[in-house]
Order: sequence, then structure tokens, then C-alpha cells
Amino acid sequence: MSDPNPPEREMTLAEALRDAMRLAMERDPDVFLIGEDLGVEGGFGGGFTVTLGLSQQFGHQRVVDTPISEAAIIGAAVGAAMTGMRPVAEMQYGDFVFCGMDQVINQAAKMHYMSDGQVAVPLVLRLPVGASARGAQHSQSTEAYFMHTPGLKVLCPSNSYDAKGLLYAAIWDENPVIFLEHKLLYGGKGGRKEKTSLDPIMSVPETAYEVPIGSVAVLREGHDLTILANMLMVYRALAAADALAKEGISAEVIDMRCLAPLDMATLLRSVKKCNRVLIVEEDNLTGGWGAEVAARLGQEVFYHLDAPIMRVAAPDTPAPAAPVLEAAYVPAVDQVIQAARLLLEGG
Repeated sequence: MSDPNPPEREMTLAEALRDAMRLAMERDPDVFLIGEDLGVEGGFGGGFTVTLGLSQQFGHQRVVDTPISEAAIIGAAVGAAMTGMRPVAEMQYGDFVFCGMDQVINQAAKMHYMSDGQVAVPLVLRLPVGASARGAQHSQSTEAYFMHTPGLKVLCPSNSYDAKGLLYAAIWDENPVIFLEHKLLYGGKGGRKEKTSLDPIMSVPETAYEVPIGSVAVLREGHDLTILANMLMVYRALAAADALAKEGISAEVIDMRCLAPLDMATLLRSVKKCNRVLIVEEDNLTGGWGAEVAARLGQEVFYHLDAPIMRVAAPDTPAPAAPVLEAAYVPAVDQVIQAARLLLEGG
């Protein structure tokens, strides 16, 4: 029987991810990590210190450092998963996954289907994403690429509790899971820290637990409009909701922590209650995950909407490198507030 009140401690998102991998590796010797600079002596712990210390505990046969070849990292992980192992592969930056997309899209995602269910691919691919003053090739939000691909599950936690529980659940899932982690949410305890990191530290159980894959989370109840957001944009949506509350506007904020499979039941309940929807994402406007969610909501609850669904997203340009331009590129709290006001005025 599980402890109803397990011990907890404060964790950054990076620490929570590390703890999930540690517990999974202790539970099952078939779980291993693979990627660049994961187990360098004295430690990098990968690009953002997430695996720091795990090579000392589990050895380099289970924390595998690789050459700079994303296709090789993903290909080795796919092959290992097909033989029954449970690899957790890391791209040093999520943008680098494009060097190995054939392995992701044509191998990992399709193998179960092509084998008539005889082959499983229990792989987790961890991708650091989001703008962080690194320019067009190191700042992308890539959710929509994977959400579009049948056979992949797509997770994107915004906080430490969800990060640990979702990653732990993903490791035991029999399907390939794309696990997106925003660089500005990792936090700074015990390693490298982004200059503009939010440091969202929270109390997390020290024991193993799972957050259900295929669920979203209602973070704030409301009745005037529903705001859907993920990762960094969750915090901007919550800040906007606080500001709107001072104007007498009640916003319900939902964390889209899982994009595939999509928890339509929770979204539909919220929209039927609030009758207005604002979608906030860091991805480019055209073809982002918000476009798919808006289309589904429009199809299923059109007659419950008092105004057209509105979206706030990055413009259809590559991410700029200059900090002042990046600040204008990534949706800000004020943009969310303004969009919410327009939505209420149009109802």
C-alpha cells in the first residue's frame, strides 16, 4: 500500500526530472539514459544539469555519453526500445531533434503500427525548448510537429510536480513519448541557470508517483473565459488572470500539460461553463497546437461560444537573437490581458 502522506521536499523542475529518472533506474535495470555530455566527470549533466550525478550512481553503461550525432542518439534509443529496454534520450537542445526526425517520425512513431502491434517502442525523448536569447536555431517551440504525428505522445509540464510525475509515467508507457521541457523553467539550484529563469520551485513527493498521461490541469477556476496555455505561457496566463480579476473578470486557466492524447473532456466542460476561449502559446501562430485545439473546440462546442476563439502566439518568423526583439516576439502578460478584454467585449 502506498503512503498517503509521502515525505516531500522543495525541487526545481530540473531536480524533479532527475528524481524521476533516478527512481525509474532504481526500479528497473532496463531503464537507461543516452545523450550528449550526460555523464561527464565533474559533471555537465546534459545541457541543463538535469542528469547531474546519475552517472556516479548508475555508471556509464546506463548513463551513456554519445558523440554529437542526434540521428545516432535517437536511432540507438529506438533500437534499444524495440528490444525491450526503456531508454530516456536527450537532445541537448530540442531544435537538434530535426537532425534525427526520420528516426522519430518514420521509425519510433510507426513501428508498433507497421508490426501489427508486435513491436513496442517504450522510448522517452527529452527536448529542451523555448526562447532563451539563443536565436532562431536554439529557441523553437516544437510541440505541433509531434502532435501531428500518429503514434507519439506529447507531454509538456510547467511545474516540478507534473514534471516528475509525467516523466515517471512516460518511462513505463509502451509508446514513444516526446517530453518537452522549457529552458526557462528548469530553475537554478545545483547547476546551470538561465538568466531569465522563473525558478518555479515547489514541494514534490520524494517517492515515485505518476501524473496521468492524457490529462490537463485546471489551475484556476473561473467563469468569464477559459485560458489555455502550456509551459512558460502558463505563468503568463496566471499573471494575466490575476490582473483581470482586479477588473472583475474571472478567468479559468488550464495547463495544457499533455497535447497528445488530448483531454477534450476537461476542455469541453470548461468552455461550456465559460463560453469564451483564449489560447496562449509560444509557438508560431500558423499551425501551432492552439490551431488544432481551436478547431476541435469549434467543431464540438460552437453553439456554446459567445465569441470567436482567440489565440495569442509568436509571430510567423524565426525566433530573434536580440533580447529586446525576443521580448517582443514571445507573448507577454500584457498581450494576454488585452486579448482577454477584446474577447469579453466581442461577446
